[in-house]
Amino acid sequence: MKKLHPPINGQRHATVLETKEKGSDVNLAVHLINDAWLDRFDCAVVISGDSDLAESMRLVKAHHPKKILGLLTSKRGTSKEMVKCADFTRLISTRALVNSQMPDPVVPADGNAITKPVDW
Repeated sequence: MKKLHPPINGQRHATVLETKEKGSDVNLAVHLINDAWLDRFDCAVVISGDSDLAESMRLVKAHHPKKILGLLTSKRGTSKEMVKCADFTRLISTRALVNSQMPDPVVPADGNAITKPVDW
C-alpha cells in the first residue's frame, strides 16, 4: 500500500513515500495458471518484463501445451526464462507507449484536474 502525505492547504499534489507495488505480479501469475486450468483462454499475452512471471508461464506450457502464450515487453534484454516459455515475443516501442498514455491533464467530472509526474 502506498503511504501518502495528504495534500495541504488546497494543494493538488501528494508526496509518495513508498512506491513499491505489492502482489501485482503474484496476482497475474495466479490468474494465468488458474485461467489455463479452467480453460478460459486459448491464447494469453503477458505484458511485462518481470522475470518473476517466468515460472507461471512455464507451468502453463508444461501442463497445457496447446495454450499459446505471448510476451510483450518494453525492455530489451527481457528474461531468457520468459522468452523460452513464450510462443511469441514482441517489443513494445517507446513511441507506442507514448501514444498510449492518457492526456495530461485528465479532467474528471468534478473538474479537479489530475496531472502526471514530469518524469513520466
